[in-house]
Order: sequence, then structure tokens, then C-alpha cells
Amino acid sequence: MAEPGEQLPEEVLALIFRHLPLRDRAAAARVCRSWAAAATCSAVWHDTNISCDSEREGVLPPYLSACLDHIHNLRLEFEPSREPSRRAATQLLTALASRTPGLRGLRLECRGEKPLFDAGRDVLEAVHAICRAARALRHLDLRRLPFTLDDALVLQAARGCPELRSLFLDNGTLVGSVGPDSVLELLEACPQLRALGLHLASLSRTALEALAAPDRAPFALLAVRCACPEDARAPPLPDETWAALRRRHPELAVELELEPALPAESVTRVLQPAVPVAALRLCLSGDTVGPVRFAARHYAATLRALEIRAAASAELDAALELLAARCVGLREVHCFCVVRPSVLHAFRAHCPRLRSYTLKLTREPHPWRPTLVA
Repeated sequence: MAEPGEQLPEEVLALIFRHLPLRDRAAAARVCRSWAAAATCSAVWHDTNISCDSEREGVLPPYLSACLDHIHNLRLEFEPSREPSRRAATQLLTALASRTPGLRGLRLECRGEKPLFDAGRDVLEAVHAICRAARALRHLDLRRLPFTLDDALVLQAARGCPELRSLFLDNGTLVGSVGPDSVLELLEACPQLRALGLHLASLSRTALEALAAPDRAPFALLAVRCACPEDARAPPLPDETWAALRRRHPELAVELELEPALPAESVTRVLQPAVPVAALRLCLSGDTVGPVRFAARHYAATLRALEIRAAASAELDAALELLAARCVGLREVHCFCVVRPSVLHAFRAHCPRLRSYTLKLTREPHPWRPTLVA
């Protein structure tokens, strides 16, 4: 604490104020001139996390409009089923769209349950407004939005945000409404795009070929979610196309998430040997042992994270032991069923880079917590 008559430096106050919710920043700005200067300086707002659940009515205090221009990266949490939280989120996004051309990154996270038959029109309209106004936007993460994302949003991002570096649309929607043609236009309009998250139905051979073009900037991450009926009906992506993409971008990492909606024949089409799978998440209604064995055979050089939700069995244990012996670069493995002790021993013995694991030898109350490797 400062002695009486002394004042903390503005940079120290700014470091403190950046961790406060909006109403407390507003209160700090009313204490004195020096606190007001610190609470409204750009350092407080450059990287901003806002939870609308922690804000009272009037989420936008009067002084905030002068600070919106300083927000470069925003992580915004809200609960769509709570009207005050939702209204605060859309109000803030709309205000950002009308005031700040300098927004660089936007990440939206919904908490709680989505109301039934809620299309999220108000929230998505606010995201559209952001994409129209924020020409300098580089990162847009909508993975935690529970609403159906469509072609119109992708095309708005393509036309309004040419500087995009990452775009994540692989959310938990039950309907896939982003077509391959929209993705192709996005890739053509945003040549610096380095990371992309999509549902499988949104991908096409043409899109992979566009990513493998000689003049394309280095591409680092492709996250593919297979969780809706459209994904199950998606045509196969040829192994040779994946191989060409991998040659063009040797550092490319692919994250695959396979959900119960994907039938066994679709799983076979998705798991191509040439895909450089770095993270594999399996939550299948059918066979899980086959995909684990496939990963052990073909993804030994690239696999870094594995997550499995399946029923316990001796066959699954044997497949996990095989994977542990071959995928020595694994850093995380999380299996949400009981395994035998030899599975745990295999991962500890063969995977020296393992940082955390969830491998339970006896049934425990959920949620299961991972074990961190020292």
C-alpha cells in the first residue's frame, strides 16, 4: 500500500484495473483524476475479458464509450437464457461495431443452456455488425456460440475482414449450414488465414486444394468437427489431397472431433492416413477400438492429444496400450472410462512428453480431474 500522500504509478493502477469488472472500473474512475486516467487508459482495455453475468443493469457505464476504441482483443462471456446477460452482450457488441475500427480479436463464450428454438438472431446480427465494421479483425472465435452459423456470416467475414488470421466456426450446433462454396470464398478473400475451424460438411476437396496453392501463406491449424447429420453425409476427402496439403504446409496440425452422429462408415471416410492429426477426440456411438488402432498405425508422428468417451473393455485397453507404445509424442491423453493398470503404465513408460492424463483405475464420482505430470 502507498503511504499517505503518495500515489501508485499509473501503470500499476492500470495493471490492477484491467482485472476488474466494468462496474468496478466505473467506480474506480470516479475516485479521483489520477484513478480516472488509469481506468480509461489503453493498457486497461487492450486485452479485455468481460463476463456479462457479473455485470448489473447498465453494463455500459457512461465513461465506457470513450474506452471502446482501445479494445483490441475481447473475450465476452454471457448466458443466452438470462435476458439481462444476453442484452448486455448484444449491447456491448453493437456499441463496439459502431465505435471501434481497431478491434483485432473477438471470442464469444456462452454459458448455461440455450433456450429451446432459439436461433440467436440478436447475437448473430451483432456479430454481423462487427464483421462489417472491424476491417482490422484478425481473430474470430465462435466455437462457444450454440446457434447455427450460416453462409451469410461466413461471407460477411470474408468481405468485411480481409486481415483474418483465424476463424473458428466448429461449434456445437445440430445443423450444419455453412456450405463449401462460402468457405472457398473465405479462403480467396483472406489470404493470410492461418487457422480455421469447421464442420466436416463445410470442407471440400476444392478448399483443401486452395489451401495447398503455391502462393498461400503458411497454414497452421485445421479443426474439423463431425457432429451433425450433414457431416455424416459429407463426401470423402481424398487421401492424396490431404497428402498434397501436408507437403505444402509441413507444420500443419489437424484437430478431429468425432461425435455420436457419425456412423461407422463415415468414421472410415474421415480417418485418412495422410491427415496430420495432432488432436483426436472420439465420442462415438459405435466402434471406438478401430479408430484408436487406426490412430496408432497412422498418426504416430503427429498425435499430441487424445480424448476418448467410450465404454470400458479389454479390447479398448489393448488398443490404448498399442497407441501408447507408438505415439510417443503424446502430451495429453484423457479416457473417460475405467482402464486397467497396464494402460496407465504404458503411457507413463512410453510417452516422456506426457503433461496430463485422465486414466482412472477405479470408478470415481464425476467430474474426473486430470492428473498433471511433474
